[in-house]
Amino acid sequence: MPVFDFNNSPKKENSICTYELIFTNESVPTKDKPILILSNTEKEWPHHSVGMFTNPVKRTAFEFDDENGVKSSDILKLDARFESLLTWLGENHIKVRLSGENMADGFCVYKIRETSIGAGAKLSAEDGFLQFMIERLLSSDAPSKNAVEVDDDTMGDDMKLTSIQSITDFMTCAGATLPENIRLWAKRNLAVANSNEVTQEERRHAQRALSIMMNIRWKNNYFESIDPVEARRILDEELYGMETVKQRIMETIIQINRTHTLPAYGILLIGPAGTGKSQIAYAVARILKLPWTTLDMSSISDSEQLTGSSRIYSNAKPGIIMEAFSMAGESNLVFIINELDKASAGKGNGNPADVLLTLLDNLGFTDNYMECMIPTSGVYPIATANEKSEISAPILSRFAVIELPDYTPEEKKIIFSDFAMPKVLKRMSLNKNECVITPEALYVIIDHYKNTSGIRDLEQAAEHIAANALYQIEVSGVKNVTYTPETIRTLLGN
Repeated sequence: MPVFDFNNSPKKENSICTYELIFTNESVPTKDKPILILSNTEKEWPHHSVGMFTNPVKRTAFEFDDENGVKSSDILKLDARFESLLTWLGENHIKVRLSGENMADGFCVYKIRETSIGAGAKLSAEDGFLQFMIERLLSSDAPSKNAVEVDDDTMGDDMKLTSIQSITDFMTCAGATLPENIRLWAKRNLAVANSNEVTQEERRHAQRALSIMMNIRWKNNYFESIDPVEARRILDEELYGMETVKQRIMETIIQINRTHTLPAYGILLIGPAGTGKSQIAYAVARILKLPWTTLDMSSISDSEQLTGSSRIYSNAKPGIIMEAFSMAGESNLVFIINELDKASAGKGNGNPADVLLTLLDNLGFTDNYMECMIPTSGVYPIATANEKSEISAPILSRFAVIELPDYTPEEKKIIFSDFAMPKVLKRMSLNKNECVITPEALYVIIDHYKNTSGIRDLEQAAEHIAANALYQIEVSGVKNVTYTPETIRTLLGN
């Protein structure tokens, strides 16, 4: 069993490990599932207790600031993910406040915070570093029992690692939470950032790359079950009709629930403009409860926009894909790739479509600036396109294709009257009795857009009509406006 070495001196022969490691993946500690348990046989400890992780003999204890002096209590059990952090806190004499409850097994600690009370040292990193570390550890998996490495609050969520000191401390305390290749990459870049044998530009690039990488939560690819009832409710809320499309999405949800992993293929939504492809994509991201980012392929003409530029240039920077991970703050996210059929039309250096293949294969993506393979097993791509024939066969083979038919006139009528118009009236604070459209006028609206695909024009028509009604009510002083076929034709330009 590993032993805390809370001093720089070699371990003493009489150093005895007092604790048993707990291997758990709990993300929310409680008194029943604590971070650690301290002995309370001699005394029950206060709910909020201040002290340090240090003991010159056993080195596996917490020294409380007691009203009668310093009192020591052995650590009995410890979440294996926190072993390196507690070692680091002890070595640096960081004073902390523990929150816990006295239970039959001991004082069960479920929260650790840094405190300025007393004479303990302050953290050398940015404010919020300790909470940042704890959040990272709680979101990580327990280390292997055969390979244990000894090397909140919302403040932790807002904290960013930027200084070399805070990044170094992070590697010491929670380096094990990183994928192995990123951990090795970070050590190399830390060496560059601290080296006097490289240029200042190289050190700056290394520090910037480290800050980006360390502020991403590298999660595993295990997905919790999704409530199918809630998923269906979201689809019905965002999309009228299209039962075949909803069925395909629900099949994907059920598959995730069975395997607890993302499907091998993303979703490709193909259909005319205005049929709600992007709306469906956002709904799926909402169902998956993942952050999302968009890639608009029509505006990407150079593969370097996706892959980033080499650090040999002073103005080098990461690509759009790496920036998406950075903005999301985690490795599990939905990539919404708009206008995929434009991806093969690159006019710059390289073809953007070729870069997409590495992202879609979920084997890892390499950014030229980061100089590291980025795990993509937690990435779920949802693409949209108007023309299937414009998409290359290699890219097409990476997706489960869902074709969206255009809406029928009857469907457009229901969408306009039951969804588009009520939504606009609510946004403009108008009562439905203040803006009345007769059945005959509704028919004129639908007929006016009979040669356009999708419902985007109908939504704009609803906006136009509601705004006109609001104007008449506010300026002309009328109590309500009723739209007839004649007034609709005049308003829409017939």
